[in-house]
Amino acid sequence: MKKNKIFIYIACSSLLLSTSCKKFLEHQPDDRTELNSPVKVAELLANAYPHGNYLAFAEAMSDNAGDKGTTGRDLPNASPWNYIDQIDATSQDTPPFYWNACYKAIAAANYALEAIDKGGNTAEYSASKGEALVARAYVHFMLVTFFAKAYDPATAASDPGIPYVTQPQKVVEGSYTRGTVASVYENIEKDLIEGLPLIKNQSYRVPKYHFTTQAAHAFATRFYLFKKDYQKVIDHANAIFPAATISDNLRAWNTTYNALGYYELQALYTNSTEPANLLLQEANSYWGRNYASYNYGLSSSILPIFAAANNPSKKAFAYSNKIFGGTDVVYNIPKFREHFVKETISANFGDAYNMVPLFTSEEVLFNRAEANAMLGNNNALTIADIDAYLSKRIVGYSATADKFTEAKATAFFPALSVKDALVNTILNFKRQEFMHEGLRWLDILRLKIPIEHNSLDGKTKISLGANDPKRLIQIPQDAVAAGLAANPR
Repeated sequence: MKKNKIFIYIACSSLLLSTSCKKFLEHQPDDRTELNSPVKVAELLANAYPHGNYLAFAEAMSDNAGDKGTTGRDLPNASPWNYIDQIDATSQDTPPFYWNACYKAIAAANYALEAIDKGGNTAEYSASKGEALVARAYVHFMLVTFFAKAYDPATAASDPGIPYVTQPQKVVEGSYTRGTVASVYENIEKDLIEGLPLIKNQSYRVPKYHFTTQAAHAFATRFYLFKKDYQKVIDHANAIFPAATISDNLRAWNTTYNALGYYELQALYTNSTEPANLLLQEANSYWGRNYASYNYGLSSSILPIFAAANNPSKKAFAYSNKIFGGTDVVYNIPKFREHFVKETISANFGDAYNMVPLFTSEEVLFNRAEANAMLGNNNALTIADIDAYLSKRIVGYSATADKFTEAKATAFFPALSVKDALVNTILNFKRQEFMHEGLRWLDILRLKIPIEHNSLDGKTKISLGANDPKRLIQIPQDAVAAGLAANPR
């Protein structure tokens, strides 16, 4: 395959704190000090996670976003809702910004791994090596998910992937290829398998902002669900939560959450004290400030998914009581609160940040339930996970009256087999659960679910079939100009 030169956007990143590319090339990746101790390497790894946000564009591209028909804020999620390629790499909450943030994170992981090798790869570095490898695997996984085709064993060996970068970049331009989806997945799995056993939770001051063993296993459940290796999904989920304990780690929507006001709920949802949050990441983003008022979002056309009649349990979920606003203009479930950091103490300007839950107990439960259903070897295990979920969601839950059954699944999906009815039950619950969080788009990509966006005035109708090339987000313009092959249009 032809080698192409591509800017990976790490040379002048904020991570590196240098004032120019030239100065960057003369300094270490962390401009404060040399990476010559386990402590300094561990500190650098705080930057091995993307400080960009995928929620705005992923949510807009999914069927969780309707046209509100307002004159409110359109950008940046108008373009992804209309499947228009976004060009500006400096605007927060856009695919190019996220691409850049991802490769900056990969750069931090690679510099840490280089420093570990130079330090003799001793036991003192072991936990940091594990974190760096798993973080590098995760970030590449998110890139290949958004910017390449979803993994398909029949075509992955020929589908273009994304550059899998494993060495620190010492020059402004480097030689990279997109590889294939299969080769990217092979590298992800290699890093994940090597890194996960090395992680030590006790090495973190605030574990929820790092890849703990629980968060790493949660990532593995997502990765193997995409790879369709269902037994490994189950194995990694069981490594976090035996079936009998997972309900204790789910959000208590029908008790604690149901009693909270708007700002209390907003504060708790992404808090590190919430047991359901397995990995949180600080992202430079306006999402918390704007997601309720964006023109494309939770609209009247989307609200029916929360009706009791429209889910297989036929019962109302508690978070339907927490849809605030009363009008299309501001319908939202309060999940995100902006953290605004002033440039200086006396300044009236600065940067906006959100805490983003990258992995949660709920996703692990859903991934395990779907994997068990897909294997078809024990529907009781799938139903046990569904029951655990419903016990924390149904208002006035009764363990007898609300117990889920195969019959309830097939009654709701009468044209489907038991296996497919259970899988679609899980997808139905997930769509509601992760409103505003972008995960619905991952299921749409993974399962090739058709999408249709209709404007409120009826003038625009956009349909994306299972293999529509617009499902692949376009490679950023600067990377294409530097020689990386663009996605088809």
